Amino acid sequence: MIAGIDIGSRSMELVVLDGENIFLKRRLPTTFDPAGQLDIILDGTEVDLISATGYGRKLVTQDLTGVECVSLTEIKAYALGVSHLFPQARTILDIGGQDTKAISLLKNGKVAKFEMNDRCAAGTGKFLEHLATVFQIPIEEFGDYALKGDKALQINSMCTVFAETEATSLMAQGRNPRNIALGLHSSIVRRTTNMLSRVGLVTPLVFAGGVANNPCVISMLKESLSITPVIPEEPDFAGALGAAIYGRSLSKIS
Repeated sequence: MIAGIDIGSRSMELVVLDGENIFLKRRLPTTFDPAGQLDIILDGTEVDLISATGYGRKLVTQDLTGVECVSLTEIKAYALGVSHLFPQARTILDIGGQDTKAISLLKNGKVAKFEMNDRCAAGTGKFLEHLATVFQIPIEEFGDYALKGDKALQINSMCTVFAETEATSLMAQGRNPRNIALGLHSSIVRRTTNMLSRVGLVTPLVFAGGVANNPCVISMLKESLSITPVIPEEPDFAGALGAAIYGRSLSKIS
């Protein structure tokens, strides 16, 4: 059996393949002890190889796990995972906790071009998570909260700190907080649609990653792009699935 693991800034996902079939899926928060969480998420698994992706992929070593380990970039992992789920996919948008990726695919599922924002939290899940705390709303409810606004207020800065300052200032002016939240979501969608245009948006577009669970971002993407993105049933697991598929391909070669 082959394990694929995606260690992100907010969560880590595990997919174990038994041949062509998914044998096991697990998800844990990364926390400030990713090595400890890695030990927990792998507990009780018996695999022949671990294939790791995500910002924490270098943590996954044979010394730590006792199993042969390989790694691959998030771009390649998402291309493999999404192409497996949706063979006709031509573009991928992944908004995760720490970065945003726009990936253009060839007809055979290979990566043609990509853009990745990984220098700061601007336009990522961490951006939304931090600003949800300003509203004292759980991140899981922030999208629904924003959708109750009727007019997105302009948020000019994509810097998390400056955006918080703008939001706080608008609150002090007595503006509708739902419209402020709607404006924050709108700023993310503007940034991501620009990234998609630069890689060359071709449909079908698959929207994956943790923020693909946010109904406000989904709604605004539909409106901004005039298309309906395809969303996996469990969008958080696309990278881990791709990592597992990569590991399986290596095991077949060997």
